[in-house]
Amino acid sequence: MVVHKFAALVACCALASCGLPRGAGFQSEVLAASKANTAAEGEEPVYDFAVYEVNRETLPILQGWPVTGPAALPWPVAHDQPASMMIAAGDTVQVTIWDAEENSIFGSGGVTPLQAATVSEDGRIFVPYIGYLRVSGMAPNTARERIEEELIRTVPSAQVQLTVEPGQTNTANLAAGVAAPGLYPLPNRNVKILDLFSQAGGPRPDLNSPQVRLVRGNRTYGIAFDRLLNDPTTNISVRGGDRIFVEDDKRQFITLGATGSQAIFDFPEIAFSALEALAFIGGVNPGSANPEGILILREYAQGAVKDGISGPPQERVVFTIDLTSADGLFSAGNFMLEGDDLIYGTESALGPALTLFGLTNNVASVVSAN
Repeated sequence: MVVHKFAALVACCALASCGLPRGAGFQSEVLAASKANTAAEGEEPVYDFAVYEVNRETLPILQGWPVTGPAALPWPVAHDQPASMMIAAGDTVQVTIWDAEENSIFGSGGVTPLQAATVSEDGRIFVPYIGYLRVSGMAPNTARERIEEELIRTVPSAQVQLTVEPGQTNTANLAAGVAAPGLYPLPNRNVKILDLFSQAGGPRPDLNSPQVRLVRGNRTYGIAFDRLLNDPTTNISVRGGDRIFVEDDKRQFITLGATGSQAIFDFPEIAFSALEALAFIGGVNPGSANPEGILILREYAQGAVKDGISGPPQERVVFTIDLTSADGLFSAGNFMLEGDDLIYGTESALGPALTLFGLTNNVASVVSAN
């Protein structure tokens, strides 16, 4: 009687196994042609996507394809500038006149500070006994010598001292994304962008992968903050009127199927490989995943479609990764993920069998107990 019960239960389990729930599709199912594209009998099926295995042979070709999403922003080349600043409209100039003559026209005492003057839009300031004098575009020491040269025609023993307080034209605006946003004066023409970040406390700590944006005139430049730190040639001099802000990397990728996690993730860094992404999400499901069938689904713009060498042959491309081979692992480490990529872990064919085996063991235990 027990044997009959056991046989009946096993038969039920076998029938139920046909409809056992799965967390992902098999690789053959995912890569199958859609029903709308199924060819007539005897003809090859028509696929609306291309499939490329990521390995040593294909990797050089795939790395040459256009990136998806917005084009990368350029970044200016760093050049050292003279240490002195350039006086500009809006700067405040303080002139002090030294004259040791007893009957000086500037009065007794030897030192006469003049009223601070703001450089006008046409680049001039007013100096007594000289009139309006253009100082815009001059270094402070050049402007001092120019004023003194004009003044000694009237006051032969006069000496001039000049200081400049930078105005908005000689100021950079750290607008957002830093610990202390605001306007920062540029005391000279060789203030580096990292010097400015140091003054502002650096990018906000809540930014996952900070990206620096520089608006100069009518152009916008961009660079990852990590690269700015590690590449000295990117540490450019800031110009008056520059607007700088820091934002997070807006790219995301999705993980589904028999992966360690099914979610939407932000890019933790600018260059992020498929292998790093798999480690980041906790790998694949050890009980159900097919490690030979890790898929990365990517959609290209129509304008990027080429001949399969200079660009993808179709808009939709599926890249397959084999985690069971050294070549697959090495290649996955050099295959860069892009924004909106979908990482899909396919189901192992052994998954349902293992589930049925576990179910059968449970049934056997129940029957034995009875």
